[in-house]
Amino acid sequence: MKELLKEDYSKVIGALKEVKINNLFARAVVENHVSGKVYVDDVNNPTTVYVIHPYGMSLLFGKHDNQAFNRAFKDYALNKENLRDTHEWMQAYPEQWDSTLKELFADCSIKSSDNDSGQTKNIVELNTRVNFKFNPEKYASLKKDIKVPTTSAVRTGKQEFESMQGTVIPLNFWNNADDFIDNAIGYSTYYENELACTAYASVIIDKFLELGMETVPKFRGKGLARYTCSKLIDHCLKNDYEPIWACRLENIGSYTLAQKLGFEDVLQIPYYRLSN
Repeated sequence: MKELLKEDYSKVIGALKEVKINNLFARAVVENHVSGKVYVDDVNNPTTVYVIHPYGMSLLFGKHDNQAFNRAFKDYALNKENLRDTHEWMQAYPEQWDSTLKELFADCSIKSSDNDSGQTKNIVELNTRVNFKFNPEKYASLKKDIKVPTTSAVRTGKQEFESMQGTVIPLNFWNNADDFIDNAIGYSTYYENELACTAYASVIIDKFLELGMETVPKFRGKGLARYTCSKLIDHCLKNDYEPIWACRLENIGSYTLAQKLGFEDVLQIPYYRLSN
């Protein structure tokens, strides 16, 4: 595995655009919207590529039977050299990678449902990633059931960007507040004068807008996420963006919310949590 310099990212963009699963977060890195990392088998003629988004999502794609790269990648997946202090969530394309990775990780993989101890080191945890497709007709029929809170959502500005707490927040997907305000869109909802929920574009590429969403734990169960996301979806429809949603199947809250907003489960693929 060799790290590709930013000025050479153009060498992999063509292959990345051919990836048929959700690739927007990887494109955000390769097209220099955010600063991540790209590893390849050969910096002059890359055929196997691994892209890491700063949030910790990653995509492995290209030639799946490159034995030298694969051996090095297993060490990376298990964090043998302590290159990171957190895990990475990886998906792979094309599907031939599934059998390759099953064999590569045969002695160190565990299903998330079997990981009762919550082990995170020296293993690769097997999960499932869901890609959704937005159905505007379904959304229109479901929208009448969305509860509108007493305080309407506001356009996410610098204050909301910098003060929103949680994991899936704009701060983790954009360089800074100015970058977000200039290049993205989001809505935030307050509850009893406290910032409670945000829905925002985690990436916008071409006419695709991928949704990110976070609700402060004490405000969950009040319908704020569905309402706030609907404001962003309405923005997409008004401005001819296709809203994109993807999540772990094991994330029941996100999976259910997507369906309540008119998204349909169209693809389930293996999702690998690499060691920290």
